Amino acid sequence: MEINLDVLQFDFTHKPLLIGGLAMEFYGLRKAGADIDLVVSPEDHKKLMEKYPENIKDLYGDIGICEYGFEIWNRICTFDYDYLRENAEEQDTFLVVSPERLLFLKALGMEIPKYHRDLELVVEFILNKAYGKI
Repeated sequence: MEINLDVLQFDFTHKPLLIGGLAMEFYGLRKAGADIDLVVSPEDHKKLMEKYPENIKDLYGDIGICEYGFEIWNRICTFDYDYLRENAEEQDTFLVVSPERLLFLKALGMEIPKYHRDLELVVEFILNKAYGKI
């Protein structure tokens, strides 16, 4: 899986963490939508906000930078980069949120039907992995 981070013209101090639809696709659970959702370290987020001040979105205190098809967040529902990157899958230029943390993120939004279906897909994936079916 390739993600072209070069379009951001930014040198990350810590590998960004892939969450959302593209993480679902990484694990073979469903196809991703159009945007690429990332959570980044506080240092990187601060510098990205300075670089792209016109593209900032506030979602209940979670601050996203929306540029070039990316949504780059400082946190999700107060859960930050350090928390969410635990047991992440390492790729060349980014990390992929672990299935367990992905499950947690989907549970946070489970009142939305799309996220509830994602929640079911991640649970099935984790159970299949636990019982050797993957």
